[in-house]
Amino acid sequence: MGSRQLRKWMVLPLKERAPIEERLRMVDVFCQQYELAERLTEELKHIADLERLISKVAAGRINPREMLQLKRSLHRTGPIKSLLEQHSSTELKKLGDQLNRCEFLLEKIERELREDAPMLTHQGGIINEGIDAELDELRSIAFSGKDYLLQIQKREIERTGINSLKISYNKVFGYYLEVSNANKDKVPADWLRKQTLVNAERYITEELKIYEEKILHAEDKLIVIEQRIFQELVRQASGFVTQIQQNARALAVLDVLLSFAQVARQNNYCRPEIDESTTLDIKAGRHPVIEKQLPVGESYVPNDVYLDNDTQQVLIITGPNMAGKSALLRQTALIVLMAQIGSFVPAESARIGLVDKIFTRVGASDNLSKGESTFMVEMIETASILNNLSNRSLILMDEIGRGTSTYDGVSIAWAIVEYLHQHKDYRPKTLFATHYHELNQLAEDFVRVKNFNVSVKEAGDKIIFMRKLKEGGSEHSFGIHVAQLAGIPNKVVIRANEVLHFLEKEKHKNDPKKKMQELPKATHQMSLFEMDPKYRQVQEMLEQVDINTISPVEALLKLNEILSLIKK
Repeated sequence: MGSRQLRKWMVLPLKERAPIEERLRMVDVFCQQYELAERLTEELKHIADLERLISKVAAGRINPREMLQLKRSLHRTGPIKSLLEQHSSTELKKLGDQLNRCEFLLEKIERELREDAPMLTHQGGIINEGIDAELDELRSIAFSGKDYLLQIQKREIERTGINSLKISYNKVFGYYLEVSNANKDKVPADWLRKQTLVNAERYITEELKIYEEKILHAEDKLIVIEQRIFQELVRQASGFVTQIQQNARALAVLDVLLSFAQVARQNNYCRPEIDESTTLDIKAGRHPVIEKQLPVGESYVPNDVYLDNDTQQVLIITGPNMAGKSALLRQTALIVLMAQIGSFVPAESARIGLVDKIFTRVGASDNLSKGESTFMVEMIETASILNNLSNRSLILMDEIGRGTSTYDGVSIAWAIVEYLHQHKDYRPKTLFATHYHELNQLAEDFVRVKNFNVSVKEAGDKIIFMRKLKEGGSEHSFGIHVAQLAGIPNKVVIRANEVLHFLEKEKHKNDPKKKMQELPKATHQMSLFEMDPKYRQVQEMLEQVDINTISPVEALLKLNEILSLIKK
């Protein structure tokens, strides 16, 4: 019940301050009063899925085992109600008041249903003794037949004086009394002779015939009676559907709030401050999922995010691949979402002006079955955002325009940022992650656009991801470094680096086509060694070296060999 309730809250977060604050106050109580939370959690562990059980009652399809689960759940509801109603918190008292003990139904199930009842009603043994006199008699006959027969045998021996009298059974006659020939003269007149043997005679009595009928049909009748009593119990339970559904809702809410409190304690979450402003101010925010998946000993690098409608509406976030831009976008949205479902949030502090919509355009996907490319899907989702935004919206855009050519992509991204900033009616708060460093120029023209970057530290030819958001734009994406980290062959990385340096050097030339024609060809070889035969030998030695696999020691030895050759 709790997991379904949590899913419902996440899909439909609250947009009004009062109910959010009500949930936050209850979570706060459970965070502060650990013992109370533990007692409630322990009771909840014994409560079954009441929503599912009561739906089976309403449909008349509940089995005895499930009815016992319902009984145990109702039994545990009482202590939970008492704990909540005795608390000083108004919200907890209100939640406790919504619980119904259903005492009549609980007592009826406890009185009538056996604790070891099987799953299926036709297996028998589901109703307690003392509930139905006929059932008790049939059960006595079916399961205590030998004792009853011995009683009859003893009584007839005392009555007739035939000490050798015995009661037996066969499939032809059923139950019968067997008397030896020596005692035939003692047989009472009300016995009916059924068979004569060499040394004995067999008789039946009216009592034996009645008992035989009972014992042969007792088990079938017993199951029918038990099913009738059980169905009556189900019918009585169906009168409590509304109360138990209400219990299920209240217990589900309690379950989710207790979970919020437990997660907040374990992971050092803070209580967010919810207000009616349009400000989003998160101090040292963290991603709740990523921080739990980090290797042992590594801590998540927290970041501050500030957005409002008047001074800092759009954040252009640049920085290398893998630096943490997407994580920053997602953690901001998750913190807002968690706050507006009533949970504490992973941050040192969070002031959240109510958000009415969270729009995201992240990740790459296509829909080939509908003929939609990755870029087309991206544009459809972006169009939906731009056509449905509001003044309280939070927009997350990650790498808009990357699915098409560079110039098209930059143009589209540029126009989108301008549109969001200059919208005639709304000023939606926006986080815009991009590799198009040209967008940093927007901050010079638009007062509410600010440049930020996720920093890295360069150490020689390598980079260290600092994962810290700081003011100012970034000029490099370090994509080639990331390619190297991913395991791209060194030959490809080296060639990519050559092309990159050439393109950056020629960046400001006006003719891009001519620029690409001037790019050094990968197959071009410079003739450095044609003047001297020694250099030809050096050339041959170098051609035999695989620069991608040679070790540093081997390289030094080869270099020493070349120097020795030149000095001869």
